Amino acid sequence: MCTPCCVSQLACCCGSAACSCCCNCCPKIKQSTGTRIMYALYFLLVTIICVIMMSPTVEQIMKDNIPFYNELCEKMNAGENCKTLVGYSAVYKMCFGMACFFFFFSIFTLRINSSTGCRAAIHNGFWLLKFILLAGCCTGAFFIPQEETFLEVWRYIGAAGGAFFLLIQLMLLVEFAHRWNTNWSSGVEYNRLWYAALVFVTLTLFSVAVGAVVFMGVYYTHPEACFLNKVFLGINGSLCLIVSMLAISPYIQKLQPRSGLLQPGVISVYVMYLTFSAFSSKPKEVIEVDGVNKTVCVFPFKSGSESDKQIVTVLGAVILFACIIYSCLTSTTKRSSAALRVYRNSEPETERARCCFCFGDDPEDYEEEKTTSGQSVVYDEQEKTIYCYSFFHFVFFLGSLYVMMSVTNWFHYDDHKIEKLLDGSWSVFWLKVVSCWVCLFLYMMTLLAPMMCPKRFEA
Repeated sequence: MCTPCCVSQLACCCGSAACSCCCNCCPKIKQSTGTRIMYALYFLLVTIICVIMMSPTVEQIMKDNIPFYNELCEKMNAGENCKTLVGYSAVYKMCFGMACFFFFFSIFTLRINSSTGCRAAIHNGFWLLKFILLAGCCTGAFFIPQEETFLEVWRYIGAAGGAFFLLIQLMLLVEFAHRWNTNWSSGVEYNRLWYAALVFVTLTLFSVAVGAVVFMGVYYTHPEACFLNKVFLGINGSLCLIVSMLAISPYIQKLQPRSGLLQPGVISVYVMYLTFSAFSSKPKEVIEVDGVNKTVCVFPFKSGSESDKQIVTVLGAVILFACIIYSCLTSTTKRSSAALRVYRNSEPETERARCCFCFGDDPEDYEEEKTTSGQSVVYDEQEKTIYCYSFFHFVFFLGSLYVMMSVTNWFHYDDHKIEKLLDGSWSVFWLKVVSCWVCLFLYMMTLLAPMMCPKRFEA
């Protein structure tokens, strides 16, 4: 039983066979899904290495527990105590290698429409060889000449690519809100419980959004300080109210009968989250109260202990990277790709209301590989590809740049540590504030687009 599994894994690593788990109790997996998960694991592996490189804590643990650590670093030509393998410059080089890997495959997989070709076989298999290629790209980045010039140019390329990736994330959020409302609204016609579910979720979302405004108004403003907090809280709260009223206005309802309050509820919660995150990322403000310096407009329930701070940092990093991988994996589906082109032509009569609507409908009858020693694989791309290979790799290329900038705290990289990922900096503050406005603008455009471009949205 073990031998067939080892043979199948060898065919996966060095051939074009689809990847699957050795355990036959695992549910069947589609070939397209398995391929994207493998690329996501590559992405996650390099990301974890980048986090380690930015952590002085991990560096100290390695020094204390690895015998002959300094001698090993010198033999690797990594400098004293492996200084060239830590810090923001090392993260830039690692992400440069990963970005080159995905950019190469983005060019290599251009115009692939069938999974039966040679290039498609390389995209879906040969995982060991691709891992060696990825490792070679990341290693080779450490030998780039004229390091200072490279880091300066690559920093601005990373900022542009990271901002573009963030824009894709926001567009996917808007698409998610519309899809959620469309799917659940389609169930109202045959079961009134879906209407109750819509009302309940909508009320919950707006309650959370209003509660967030009150919370930030109480704890993140001060009569004598935090002027920007007051301004942006008022602006963002007002904009959320405007788009909510716009979504249920008679004219928009005439153009988009399924437009309701669920979509602005989702957008409002996310905007309030970004606003809270921006306020938390802003450098601390100190004012003098009765002759004593006091820090104001900070999270009120933070104990200040080092352990609590590390827990918050790890949780924030996990949420960040989960959002990145979700965006990379979902932005290449047909439906999400249409949303990224600002095109929505849903067919509610064929929509089936489901609680877990994100996972898509059940697949058609595809060819399935039956195995006795491992997981069954469904070959769902026999006739044509179900996602764009080239765009898939391009999104991961942008995701590599976004990880690079996020881990190194964007432009405030000097003396930065991963333990200070959530500490304040003006670049992160303004990035999140602008993201709020972009998200609201994108949602507003989806409401107004049928009026401005009626032919593009005709069924």
